[in-house]
Amino acid sequence: MSPIVIKSLTDISSGDTAWMLTSAALVLMMTVPGLALFYGGLVRQKNVLATMMQSFMLMAVVSIVWALVGYSLAFDVGSPFIGGFRFSFLREVGAAPCEYAPTIPHTVWMVYQLMFAIITPALICGAYAERMKFSSMLIFSILWLLGVYCPMAHRVWGKGGLFNAFAGTPGMNIPALDFAGGTVVHISSGVSALVCAVVLGRRRGLGKGPIPPHCLVLSVIGAGLLWVGWFGFNAGSALSAGGLAASAFVATHFAASAGAIGWVMMEWFKTGKPTVLGAISGAVAGLVVITPASGFTTGMYGMLMGFIGGIACYWAATALKSKLGYDDALDAFGVHGVGGTVGAMLTGVFAVAAINGKSGWIEGNHAQLLDQLTATGATCLMAIVGSLVLLKITDLVCGGLRVEESQEVEGLDRSLHGEAGYEMDESGESEIAAEEPDSTPAEAAMAFSAAS
Repeated sequence: MSPIVIKSLTDISSGDTAWMLTSAALVLMMTVPGLALFYGGLVRQKNVLATMMQSFMLMAVVSIVWALVGYSLAFDVGSPFIGGFRFSFLREVGAAPCEYAPTIPHTVWMVYQLMFAIITPALICGAYAERMKFSSMLIFSILWLLGVYCPMAHRVWGKGGLFNAFAGTPGMNIPALDFAGGTVVHISSGVSALVCAVVLGRRRGLGKGPIPPHCLVLSVIGAGLLWVGWFGFNAGSALSAGGLAASAFVATHFAASAGAIGWVMMEWFKTGKPTVLGAISGAVAGLVVITPASGFTTGMYGMLMGFIGGIACYWAATALKSKLGYDDALDAFGVHGVGGTVGAMLTGVFAVAAINGKSGWIEGNHAQLLDQLTATGATCLMAIVGSLVLLKITDLVCGGLRVEESQEVEGLDRSLHGEAGYEMDESGESEIAAEEPDSTPAEAAMAFSAAS
């Protein structure tokens, strides 16, 4: 297998470089403050700092691991399944372009991909919110990055990767389409989140009665930042400031809009109340669904995909979860796992050759849908098996995955970090039902409507 070709500095485009640096910053903003605020507002008051701390520390820890070995495992040529160690400690990652992105410095490509690696394990935190030990969260996230994320990134985007539709090894790959992370980011994190929720078990007292998120204002701000940052996530994946980036930008925006409408429409019909919580959850669902297709489909098809995604994720976060009884605290699986799966499959339907040279079912390429199904199934299997093994290792290393019952009752802010997100009066009236169970976003919205 041939090595990655390093090109001349004269090939660098200042416009493309500026766009990719901006996109990298936008994707980083999605984790902190975006995801931190979104998740932080949805938990109980006594756990807001601990929840935001998870996103913040993963931003730091993943960056170091990525530089040491993660980037190399993901993007060195290696095998169809995982990269090698050529780029460990960022060796040969310099100012010249690389084959992955011929008009920007290799360093810019590397750091842009880092931002995806940061947010992906942070998404999983939503499933085990309010009950996982901080040390266990760190160890599991590092192991998961190296054992699940990096191999998946290589298989989908790496040279010679098993599912790389553009640069896979001929005769040895399944050309699945994933423009910006439907399988790599959302399915892998969402399915892993479900595994974590099941293994850790339900939060103490869950089911006695839903309690709304402690501060929806924070979550609305976080969702807004996620929406804006997603343009760097999807349009940035064009790797240049051109027509493909513009097309992905448009599809992304329309999908988010339609996702919000789809979710709100469903809850309005079911409960009689359109909620802010439903609107922001639906927008994120629409963004998730369009991610794999953003560089392969049109704005109008993106709108349809987002609408379907909003409905599907609403069903997953309410009916499916209620029926199966798992405690996916902040609907990480319901939105990212289900939304990513729906998006991956619909990419095989709505891909348009005029956008990026790849067609789907709607243009007569029926085989693409099978490729999407194969990649989706393989991603789910890897996430399930990998997460189970890594959780077991983490349990052995850390002496348990879950906080003590007394710590969970007190709240993770004080019991794990010795701090509090808000000042309380002497009677403790500002504490929001410390002994009561929390609800998920979808359950809280339904409870509000029922109470009204």
